[in-house]
Amino acid sequence: MSRFIFAFLLLPIITACEPVQSPLGPTHVGPKAKKGSVVITEAIDGLVVGHRLMASGEYELALKAYNRSVAKNGLSADVLSALGSANLHLQRLGQAETLLRAAVKKDKMFAAAWNNLGVVLSSTGQLNEAALVFRIAFGLDSGKSDEIRMNLTTALAKLDKKVYVEGQELEEFELVRRGNGRFLLLRTPYSDS
Repeated sequence: MSRFIFAFLLLPIITACEPVQSPLGPTHVGPKAKKGSVVITEAIDGLVVGHRLMASGEYELALKAYNRSVAKNGLSADVLSALGSANLHLQRLGQAETLLRAAVKKDKMFAAAWNNLGVVLSSTGQLNEAALVFRIAFGLDSGKSDEIRMNLTTALAKLDKKVYVEGQELEEFELVRRGNGRFLLLRTPYSDS
């Protein structure tokens, strides 16, 4: 009887030492993909995802995607500018200004970041510096972007307290982001109140 008890007590110890194999095999990690499925071998860049989310108005999600892109891209001028732009849309103007200043410090030739910094400065009432920053953006862009030109014109008009610029109603500032060499800008009518 003592042998039976000894063997009964020893059984869990022996089975614990044996390797346990999954019934699905050692390399199986989940269900198999259907035949013909697209295989993703690397993650999509968070910067690209963030730009798409910004375009669809999902600014909080875009901010999260931009933060994830820091792991891949580091704090490059593109990432800093994207983070600043997302914060600007979320009305976090202090954070936006800090990030955009860091972006233009890293890449002094980044016209879109200069423009977005001008938007922040204008939004916080720093019109003199905003006009200067828009001039820098306009110069870097060589006057190619109508949106940057309009932001500069509007800033100068705000400084001069003019209601109309070349017979047009003034417009509020909006963001410009760099992507595929294009500048995108949404404009809303300006009211001087």
